[in-house]
Amino acid sequence: MTRLSEVYKTKVAPELKNEFNYSSTMQIPCLKFVSLNMGLGEGTQDNKLIQDAAKEMTLIAGQKAMVTRAKKSIAAFKLREGQPIGCVVTLRRERMWYFLDKLLNVALPRVRDFRGIPDKGFDGRGNFTLGIKDHTIFPEITVDNVDRVKGMNITIVTSAETDKEGKRLLDLLGMPFKD
Repeated sequence: MTRLSEVYKTKVAPELKNEFNYSSTMQIPCLKFVSLNMGLGEGTQDNKLIQDAAKEMTLIAGQKAMVTRAKKSIAAFKLREGQPIGCVVTLRRERMWYFLDKLLNVALPRVRDFRGIPDKGFDGRGNFTLGIKDHTIFPEITVDNVDRVKGMNITIVTSAETDKEGKRLLDLLGMPFKD
């Protein structure tokens, strides 16, 4: 059992139950999965860029990244149906907890001039999306081996009904939101 999942079971869940007056433990919001997404528009011209991004995302997530392909052709972007345009990883259970622990305690403190995460990334149903401009903040990535710095989106999907419950869940888990 990872450290963050232990914190959730012992401290976060009981506090959420008291704070929101849930009658059942099944009503307490929990994390469902974490999705990492890296979209690379330049990858339509350079296939090596997509392959490097998939390898780096596999290192970051600890799970093999899947290359995403274009669903339809768009002439203005010189994009053909079936061309690789990015990569995605969906983490669940132990890998999800391990990744979140690494994100909150190792990666985010390495961001230059970090002052907290704005809470504008909630979608209205308790899920949170965080955009990262530099993927080299993760300790698995060696900066010398990186050709181009890439950004990524991290989506944390919860079982919370509202943004207020989702924000409180992430706040108790240690997400450094701006005040």
